[in-house]
Amino acid sequence: MSTATLTIDLGAVVANWRALAQIAQVETAAVVKADAYGLDAARVSQHLAAAGARRFFVAAAEEGVALRRTLGPGPRIGVFSGHMAGDAEKIAGADLEPMINSVDQMLRHVEALPGHPFGLQLDTGMNRLGMEPAEWSALRDIALAQNPTLIMSHLACADDPDHPMNARQRRMFDDLTQGVDVPRSLSATGGTLLGSAFHYDMVRPGVGLYGGLPFVDAQPVVTLDIPVIQIREVTTGETVGYANSWTAPRPARIATVSAGYADGLIRAMGDGATMTHSGRKVPVVGRVSMDLITVDVTDLEGNPESLQLIGAHQSVDTVAEFAGTIGYEILTALGSRYTRTWKT
Repeated sequence: MSTATLTIDLGAVVANWRALAQIAQVETAAVVKADAYGLDAARVSQHLAAAGARRFFVAAAEEGVALRRTLGPGPRIGVFSGHMAGDAEKIAGADLEPMINSVDQMLRHVEALPGHPFGLQLDTGMNRLGMEPAEWSALRDIALAQNPTLIMSHLACADDPDHPMNARQRRMFDDLTQGVDVPRSLSATGGTLLGSAFHYDMVRPGVGLYGGLPFVDAQPVVTLDIPVIQIREVTTGETVGYANSWTAPRPARIATVSAGYADGLIRAMGDGATMTHSGRKVPVVGRVSMDLITVDVTDLEGNPESLQLIGAHQSVDTVAEFAGTIGYEILTALGSRYTRTWKT
């Protein structure tokens, strides 16, 4: 096989959801936006629904429509971007719940879809989505009279448990929702791990379902095995890759594997990254190119048929560190050329 194999463990996704639900002891939703972080929202959501998940979140109404086709009636689907212009037909037709982010969205929703379920998103300091305190103060009575299904906000620094922003946002969320008899949600994966004070009525993990940090106890979900196209011998002083970016310090065997930045293995990874073979690490040398990566396999016995980038010996976050990024980017960038296989 000439393309890399991406194996996705759906059983591990379910186990991670259950583990986070056990930690939270409140309703536990599942964030499946961006095609379940690149891992196929249809398959992921079906398995989570079968395991008991009854609430899902997506980024945009179009994602919600596709998810409703998969899940059918019953599970609730929230849309983080709220009620955008032109979305009324999608929201009504797929029975979506937009998370209203502004006065304009509130007015649009009430006018276009009176009585249709919706949630509210408040900004507690991230300055990204949601109503700011002054806007919320002006809209609060009107919004609450429409019987929202949820009031939510989002933590900016939950991956750092000791960051003072966490407590600051929690206090603001408490202040903004004081006396409100509506279910509340503040936490995604990181907030779920901060403790019961951050759990409220619902948590909504995303990256933790897919094996990513900060959920260090997550079961691995993704394995990426890349076939070796060719192995060549280079002598001391020979160079490998574009711009002569690596020079052999000794006689070496260089394996060229069949994946590159067109497959989401971003160019910044380059020198300093490793792959593994039977648990043994081997260094990437030279630049990552569009379809190919070169790896020094001199210290392996024999010639490997494939090398593993992500799996039991290197997590997606380890690979992200090679490139100076985060696991979210690696997951969502994994390309369309992989042969995808599924475990349940």
